[in-house]
Amino acid sequence: MTNGYRWVVRGLALMLLFALGVRTARQTKAAEGREADKTAITTVLNDQQAAWNRGDVDAFLEGYWHSPELTFSGSTGVSRGWDGVMARYKKNYPDRATMGQLDFSELEFRFLGPHAALVLGHWHLKRDQGDVGGVFSLVWQRFPEGWKIVHDHTSAAEK
Repeated sequence: MTNGYRWVVRGLALMLLFALGVRTARQTKAAEGREADKTAITTVLNDQQAAWNRGDVDAFLEGYWHSPELTFSGSTGVSRGWDGVMARYKKNYPDRATMGQLDFSELEFRFLGPHAALVLGHWHLKRDQGDVGGVFSLVWQRFPEGWKIVHDHTSAAEK
């Protein structure tokens, strides 16, 4: 092999290693960004769970987009707008006994873009009159003030 050919091969190999390094760095940075987003969304869910377990529906609703475009789908149909979602929660959970103790589990995250995510999970209410639970899918959007739920589809499910 001639010296010139060796330099070309070495140059190509270095360029390939550099390109792979840049790609790996970008993937690592993207994964780290997603971890920060997962943490931010999980924090909102933890705050909602704590508010619910204090009996504070108003604080629980802070995790939702305060907009007339917010939607909630459940067994009684679709509630539209922040006011409609609040009315639904207050009607269905009028007191602490009905609210019980909320637990979210088995969260799965799927990012739909830099400012949107789908989170699947399970919910469970421990109550004196009988436990209930089910599954949910939450569509999240990142706003300047942070991640908010823009659509909630919650269903009861038998264990």
